[in-house]
Amino acid sequence: MSKKNRKFLATTVTAAAVAAVLAPSVSADELKFTDVSDTYADAVNFLVGNGITKGVEDTKFGTHQNITRVDAAVLVARALGFDENGKYKDAGFTDVPDRAKWAVNALVQNNVVDGLSTTKFGSYDNLTRGQTAKLLANAAKLPVNDGVTKTKFTDVNENFAKYVDALVREGVTKGKEETKFGANDAVKRGELALFLDRAKEHFGFFDLFVMHTNDTHAKADMGPKRATAVKELRSEHKNNLLVDAGDVFSGTLYFNEFQGAADLQMMNYMGYDAMTFGNHEFDLGSSEEGHKALASFVKNAKFPMLSANLDFSKDELFIGLQNNRYTSDYSNGIYDGIVVDVNGEEVGIFGLTTEETPTISSTGEVQFANYVEKAKEAVAAFEARGVDKIIALTHLGYNDSLNFDNDLELAKKVEGIDIIVGGHTHSELKDPVVSNEFDAPTIIVQAGTQSKYLGTLNAVFNEDGVVTSFGGELVKVGDFEADAKAEEILAPYKKKVDELMNQSTGVSTEVALDGGRDSNNEGNSSVRHNETNLGNLITDGMLATAKTINDKTTIAMQNGGGIRASIDEGDITVGEVMTVLPFGNALAIMELKGSEIKAALEHSVSADLRDDKTGLKESGAFLHVSGLKFEYDSSKPAGERVTKVEVSEGDKFVALDDAKTYFVATNTFTAAGGDGYDMFGKAYADGRVSEPGNVDYQMFIDYLNVLDKVAPAVEGRIVDVNPAAAKTVAE
Repeated sequence: MSKKNRKFLATTVTAAAVAAVLAPSVSADELKFTDVSDTYADAVNFLVGNGITKGVEDTKFGTHQNITRVDAAVLVARALGFDENGKYKDAGFTDVPDRAKWAVNALVQNNVVDGLSTTKFGSYDNLTRGQTAKLLANAAKLPVNDGVTKTKFTDVNENFAKYVDALVREGVTKGKEETKFGANDAVKRGELALFLDRAKEHFGFFDLFVMHTNDTHAKADMGPKRATAVKELRSEHKNNLLVDAGDVFSGTLYFNEFQGAADLQMMNYMGYDAMTFGNHEFDLGSSEEGHKALASFVKNAKFPMLSANLDFSKDELFIGLQNNRYTSDYSNGIYDGIVVDVNGEEVGIFGLTTEETPTISSTGEVQFANYVEKAKEAVAAFEARGVDKIIALTHLGYNDSLNFDNDLELAKKVEGIDIIVGGHTHSELKDPVVSNEFDAPTIIVQAGTQSKYLGTLNAVFNEDGVVTSFGGELVKVGDFEADAKAEEILAPYKKKVDELMNQSTGVSTEVALDGGRDSNNEGNSSVRHNETNLGNLITDGMLATAKTINDKTTIAMQNGGGIRASIDEGDITVGEVMTVLPFGNALAIMELKGSEIKAALEHSVSADLRDDKTGLKESGAFLHVSGLKFEYDSSKPAGERVTKVEVSEGDKFVALDDAKTYFVATNTFTAAGGDGYDMFGKAYADGRVSEPGNVDYQMFIDYLNVLDKVAPAVEGRIVDVNPAAAKTVAE
């Protein structure tokens, strides 16, 4: 069944958000209700999001107000989907107001409720908890045992016992105390909201809890804590899925040594339901063994790999592994999409991988097809099977360059996708984002990188398979205790990695590499306010890597805040490199005008002057550079300090041309506007940033190993022409 012409009951987002194409999610209590605590928030979201109720006032839900029998009848009738304009037999009650006759008549006609007498419904009487049990048990068609005449609750009489028993068995309520149900107590609006929310699946709604990861980049050491988070959340949400949006490969010594095996052990233990391919899954394609490690990953995974737009048929390593179909009959292997049975409800999941991959990784014989066309085929395939809850598991990037693809564009171009679980851009979407391009919404989520977060999304579908309310957050993995069994599984891998951390890179430096700050360099040098030999070495390595991907790249920039330590003269260990560059920042290549580069350099040297006026105070935004040199005067006002900029052109330096376009390498943090680089952020938003994703410390190690000797120097790439600063340097 197509979702065309269905309407999104979007009261979980503001009116402005509904009118907009894209908006962050907003919970009911964030919207307007000042009396909705965390206890009631999800339930109120469900009711408001599905148009079952509003509130007693614009800013009050009336959580602690008693609800009358007639108002409760209206809520239950709406939850059951009865039409306010429908024709129902008159129940004959004289005390039902006109606004609610449809609801009471519908409920009576369907044997959900009766009156207090043949002519009186008791419209304005408070609904009691005993009456609520009967009302909900009938409405939800719960399995009622007529033989039950009493319960453990001493205040429940024979008339209500079987209904209370049914609600307790279904987990709708427990009772107020161990032996007290509160049968004669008036029900509050908040209480009824909780009851209806807990019984919603019996009214045709489906509550799906999606746990998701992406771009974990071989952070296998976070696996034990992630396992605990998954286990705890799974126990709290019976209708759950656990999926990964790609780039498990590349980024730490776990990958360098075990090529995905350690991460796969963790994922198998956690019970992932599906994963899609990221660009880094193809990093080994140009090696002597090609994609052997990736094929092994697919074979040994206890979950399917999904990608509707990849064709592995020309690579012999994947013979027998790819199934070009959408199916509920799956095991491991590669599928276009799968139909997952989640407690009796069918959920379709398909995968997409960025078409940028062949330009930023080593795909070999693997072929890529257009993501929009394949997504439309996937939706059609699922709908033809009667599957109306559809998830796209993508490695496209949330807002990546439209020269290739991204999730925002996918949501705009393809109707019928309910949820997009994304990766590639390392976006920390702390709140889900909703696209209202079509009548039914598409919810977009992504969970950062490095296994820092476990993403969560709780989506409620109505009986037509449309998301009607939702909420989500990024759960910090580091806040959980490690799972003992997961630690046991990881132990042999960790032992080897710990040994490697103390292992030499195979390279020695002839000079100390300065990554210090004023506090440990006696105030004479800091990676946060002046050129250092380590900053030069890092940016040279970044530029060398970027050139292998885009040979037009001529400049590299590294924020000083990303350089965290120095390296002593002598042997360089892997552990030392990872201490210098601990964040695992990835490579980005920006397409910038000379004027934007000039503006970035102004921002780089915009920190306040030191008290003695001899130079700048420390700033994490200070840029180290390669392929470029510039002069500035720290004595001038911020924004007017850069006096000269030259870029490398062949074997000489020439003046920066404001109108010319340059390709500039940096890390993804800075490229996305981190450290206040708004001009980079604009280029990112414009789609002028490519993210090949090579990890900084690995680029650095690789570069060290191609040098004849390691003896970088301060070369005058960044010069403060402030006379006071020059005098200090001379001294």
